[in-house]
Amino acid sequence: MPAKLDYRWHLREVMATRGMFSTTDLRPLLAQRGIELSPSQTYRLVVETPERLSLKTLMALLDILQCSMEDLIEPVAAAGVQHRKTAVGETAGTESNLGDLRPKRARITSE
Repeated sequence: MPAKLDYRWHLREVMATRGMFSTTDLRPLLAQRGIELSPSQTYRLVVETPERLSLKTLMALLDILQCSMEDLIEPVAAAGVQHRKTAVGETAGTESNLGDLRPKRARITSE
């Protein structure tokens, strides 16, 4: 079964290494390259991990920051339940033992 992949988005860190600490710094530089984003779109691009990103926007970011795709996007294994054998031979994270992984609720008692 092929490994499931995910990625980490490092735009904010790369911007910081270039002395750009505000999303408002990025917006006019994108506009100079024909990428018109609203302030909220620019903010989300910087602080959240995008699910979709146009190649034109990606190329503009690479040009603005003078970096490579590897600097912005780091492939990683998908987050999720790790499957490992337990002492009793069950696979960790299966339905039968998920209760062990769930956080416990605090009990409020009256005295």
